[in-house]
Amino acid sequence: MRQFGRLVFIVITVLRFGLDEVALSAFRQRWVRALVRVVTIGRRLDAPRGERLRQGLERLGPIFVKFGQVLSTRRDLIPLDVADELARLQDNVPPFPAATARALVEKAFGRPIDAVFASFDTEPVASASIAQVHFAVLKDGREVAVKVLRPGMLDVIDHDLALLHLLARWVERLSADGKRLKPREVVAEFEGYLHDELDLVREAANAAQLRRNMDGLDLVLVPEMVWELCTSGVIVMQRMHGVPISQIDRLRDAGVDLKKLARDGVTTFCTQVFRDGFFHADMHPGNIQVSLDPRTFGRYIALDFGIVGTLTDNDKEYLAYNFIAFFQRDYKRVAELHVESGWVPPDTRIDALEGAIRAVCEQNFDRPLKEISLGQVLLRLFQASRRFNVEIQPQLVLLQKTLLNIEGLGRQLDPELDLWVTAKPFLERWMNEQIGWRGLLGRIRNEAPRYAQLLPELPRLLHRALQQQAAPRESAALLALLAEQRRTNRLLQAVLWAALGFVAGLLLTQAAVRWWG
Repeated sequence: MRQFGRLVFIVITVLRFGLDEVALSAFRQRWVRALVRVVTIGRRLDAPRGERLRQGLERLGPIFVKFGQVLSTRRDLIPLDVADELARLQDNVPPFPAATARALVEKAFGRPIDAVFASFDTEPVASASIAQVHFAVLKDGREVAVKVLRPGMLDVIDHDLALLHLLARWVERLSADGKRLKPREVVAEFEGYLHDELDLVREAANAAQLRRNMDGLDLVLVPEMVWELCTSGVIVMQRMHGVPISQIDRLRDAGVDLKKLARDGVTTFCTQVFRDGFFHADMHPGNIQVSLDPRTFGRYIALDFGIVGTLTDNDKEYLAYNFIAFFQRDYKRVAELHVESGWVPPDTRIDALEGAIRAVCEQNFDRPLKEISLGQVLLRLFQASRRFNVEIQPQLVLLQKTLLNIEGLGRQLDPELDLWVTAKPFLERWMNEQIGWRGLLGRIRNEAPRYAQLLPELPRLLHRALQQQAAPRESAALLALLAEQRRTNRLLQAVLWAALGFVAGLLLTQAAVRWWG
């Protein structure tokens, strides 16, 4: 019933803000346009469509706001007026009252706010779907940012997730592609990431890990956490000074090399994904700034680490091999990798899958990014995958989402950026380090502590293995000896009984002779 009530609320919100008209207006068919006229009868939809869509998503809650944030980066797929309005969802969600924020901070630290901070700005500097941020100054003079979790978020998200689970089950039952797309596993993956985002201590730990990983790369700045002031509902971190990456004109006027910034973004993403297997998975423009400080001029500033993605070594190697094969236009190898990884049935015809992949990807090489729509490429790959029953991998959903964010940012910074040329040298170098002599020496060096511990124990372990190997043979010989002994015993018993019988018969014969004599 609670899920039904939530569904009714969603339908009412859609009708109230005219989101049905916004969705249907993208279609050009006559019958769709006629349907738009019908559904809008009796409703006054005076506000622009982008504003209505933003307000509707805000009304529906954090999950829908997250969807709007991702959609705002795809200016090639949605009208510019809608994208501009949805961009306000990135850090301009209506804040909760300042008095509530102060009360939450004092409750988290168990003392008055003036006992913790020398000053605390009551007006938030940023307000997002999950939390909002206030600037403050610690007693020792350090400038910090205080992130406060929105109250009541867990109940709202749990209700929406319950509805998504229900819809996923229906999709899996009713859709021909439901089983292949694994909607329930995808929703479960999304649920885990959302609940992780509600634990701000986990976000602080993510930031610390990413800061260590990026140390020495000189491309990204990550704020340092004030660990003694980090709780599940409130965290305090180093204040970062930068310009939002969406303010292109301001960055250009400050002298930032936008083309280099775009290339650095691709390098940073590839480093996080393929080298570390740990990447920032919420890279919409509201979470990315650029430093204008002379000491760190032109570097990215990463914010909001509630959602990060992780990849196993197998995932990284599979993706790297696929990218290298794509760059080399070796579509047969791409098809073979899909079969080897189990993404398609083992009886799939390699040549047929190779042809389908070539038809989708070949046309996108040697073209600047502004002429390539990754969304269209993914759509065509999805259509081709239906023919070959390709299974969607839930663990890579976040990576796919982040790739869309990266493309959106790249378009804004440098429409001429050639994504293939920028990423290919990094991936080739990474692959050489993984499978060449350098990779072998690196793995030996990493395993050296284990070898140092195992080598002194090797003679004892070898002796024990030989004993265990010899034990079965000794046991078999002992069993054979015992069996032979039992046969000998039975033979001796038979001889003994025969001798006793002979002696007894002889004695009885002598006694009978005496008695008759």
